[in-house]
Amino acid sequence: MAKKAEDIIRDEILALSAYQVPDATGLIKLDAMENPYGLPAALRGEIAACVENAALNRYPDPAARELKTRLHETMQVPAGMELMLGNGSDDLIQTLMLAVAKPGAVMLGCEPSFAMFELIATFARLRYIGVPLTEQFALDTSRMLAAIEEYQPALMFIAYPNNPTGNLFDTRTLERMIDAAPGLVVIDEAYHPFAGRTFMPRLADFPNLLVMRTLSKLGLAGIRLGLLAGRPEWLHHIDKLRLPYNVGVLTQLVATTALRDRALFDKQAAAIKEERTRLLGQLRRMATVQAYDSDANFILFRVADAGRTFSQLKTRGVLIKNLDGTHPLLAGCLRVTVGTPDENARFLEALMAIEKP
Repeated sequence: MAKKAEDIIRDEILALSAYQVPDATGLIKLDAMENPYGLPAALRGEIAACVENAALNRYPDPAARELKTRLHETMQVPAGMELMLGNGSDDLIQTLMLAVAKPGAVMLGCEPSFAMFELIATFARLRYIGVPLTEQFALDTSRMLAAIEEYQPALMFIAYPNNPTGNLFDTRTLERMIDAAPGLVVIDEAYHPFAGRTFMPRLADFPNLLVMRTLSKLGLAGIRLGLLAGRPEWLHHIDKLRLPYNVGVLTQLVATTALRDRALFDKQAAAIKEERTRLLGQLRRMATVQAYDSDANFILFRVADAGRTFSQLKTRGVLIKNLDGTHPLLAGCLRVTVGTPDENARFLEALMAIEKP
C-alpha cells in the first residue's frame, strides 16, 4: 500500500510554508531588489557570440577556473583567499549549513533578516536562534553577545546591509561578534554595490570569517551566481558538499564575459543610488509614510494599513513587498525596490493617490 506524503516527509518540513514568489505579469516589478537596467546592445552581442559557440553537450568546468579568476579581480578578493561558487547565494547558504549540521548545532542570526536563513536552517536540521534587532533596526550588542555565549553557534549569518531593513550595522559591533563567535561567521554582502562598505579586505584579520556575495543585485539575477570568499582551510572542506557542476556552462560564460565591463555595473549602481536618494526624499514628504534610511537598492517604509496599501498599489499596476505580519518589528511595513526613474515616478504617483492625508 502506497504511503502518504505525511507518513514519509519530516514533520518540520510539512509544517513549513514554501517561499512565495508572486506573479508579476503586467506589473511594474519592484518587489525583488533586482537591478532595473538591462545590458547594453554591445555587451549583449558579446554574450551572444560566446554562447553561440558554447559546448552545451559537455559538462561545465567543475572548478569554474576562468570565472573565478575574473571574480578574484572584480570583487577584489584578498590574496591567499579562495572562492567557492554556488547556484545563487541560497545554494551557498544551504551548503554551509549542511557542513556544520552536527546534532544539536545552532545557527545564530539577527531578525528580521533574510528569510532564507531560518528556512534553510530548518532544511539542514540546525537549531535556529534569532536575536531581535533594536527598534531602530540596529544590532542589539549585549543580546547578540549573550546569545553567542549561551548557544555557542556553529554558524552565524549577518546580512550587511541587512534585508529587509536596508541598513549597515555598526562595524565595531560586528568585529566584537566575530571575535566572540566559536564557529564560522558569514557576512552576506548581497547589496555591496550600493553600500560602499565591505568586510572583504578584513578576511585575513579574522580566522573564522567568510564573505558572501551575489551577482543578482549587481544586474545578473537571471544567471544565478553566488560566491563565497574565505580561507582555503575552510573552503576546502565546505566545497566537498557542493554538488558537481552546480554552476552551468552558460552561467560561467555569461558572468565571465559580462564582468569584463565592471565599469558598466558600477555606473548602473551609481544611478540606482541617486534614484534611492530621490525616492527616499519623496517618501519622507508624505505625511502618512515613515521611510527608513537605506544602504541597499530598496527602501523600507511604514504606513497605517500595509495590507490595504499593498493591494491598492497592485491594483494600480505596481508590485512591491508586503512585510506586515512577518515580524513584530515590521508591523505596517512595506519594501520597495529602487527602479528606473519612470518606475519610481509611477510608484510614487500611485502611493500618493492611496496615502492621501
